[in-house]
Amino acid sequence: QVQLVESGGGLVQAGGSLRLSCAASGMIFSSYTMGWYRQPPGNQRELVARITTGGSRNYADSVKGRFTISRDIATNTVYLQMGSLKPDDTAVYYCHAENWRGDYWGQGTQVTVSS
Repeated sequence: QVQLVESGGGLVQAGGSLRLSCAASGMIFSSYTMGWYRQPPGNQRELVARITTGGSRNYADSVKGRFTISRDIATNTVYLQMGSLKPDDTAVYYCHAENWRGDYWGQGTQVTVSS
């Protein structure tokens, strides 16, 4: 059974930093493209960043230069390092895994950025 468990969310002031973690289990982690999505209040879920099995990364324009996605194959964990946070980054952040077998979501972690 695939499980994705996010952690690291919280309340931070504008300009601050947070690191989100997503621990994966029940899957061959190295065979999945991993991503972070977010859903701001009253809005649709959107892609923030993703990293492929080969290590290629892509980011939403709104977070380029401020966020970094990485993965640790040894611990089956994907990270999202977030810096220079803005109030517009406030959202529930979700971990996502996808490959030819299907895709999976974590339960989400709240990030709130105060001005």
